[in-house]
Amino acid sequence: MSRQKTSAARKLGNAVLVILILPIALPLALVAFAPHLLLRAVLYLLVWLLWIPKGKDVLFVYSDSPIWREYMISHVLPLVHKRAVVLNWSERAKWSPWSLKVSVFRAFGGRREFNPMIVKFQLFRKAKILRYWSAFQDWKRGYTEPVESLKRQLSSML
Repeated sequence: MSRQKTSAARKLGNAVLVILILPIALPLALVAFAPHLLLRAVLYLLVWLLWIPKGKDVLFVYSDSPIWREYMISHVLPLVHKRAVVLNWSERAKWSPWSLKVSVFRAFGGRREFNPMIVKFQLFRKAKILRYWSAFQDWKRGYTEPVESLKRQLSSML
């Protein structure tokens, strides 16, 4: 019986603690995530207003890596070249920090596995992101299916 009382008291104490901390933690969480969410919302709006009316609904990111450059240029870019905004990661020293495509890349690319990458935009929908980096790690070891699977996914999205 004593064990049940202790467990109930502990649950009640945890509930009170959550109720006391929530009014402080929730605004802090909003302040921490709001700038990122606001930036992405503005970038979506700019892409929808500036790129999509011009027929540009794909951000194509690649680099001059000997592992994937030839494949991305020969097999993936031809699928999207008329509708793509292209960024070469190897030329990032020349990128303008105020460029819309650079801002879109930074907001949607993340910090890992962002090269090579395709970001497919659609009006009023969440962008679809295809990350090729890990698939090309398999490619180096002779396993080509993940890269081909991403190519099929891209074809079906277009």
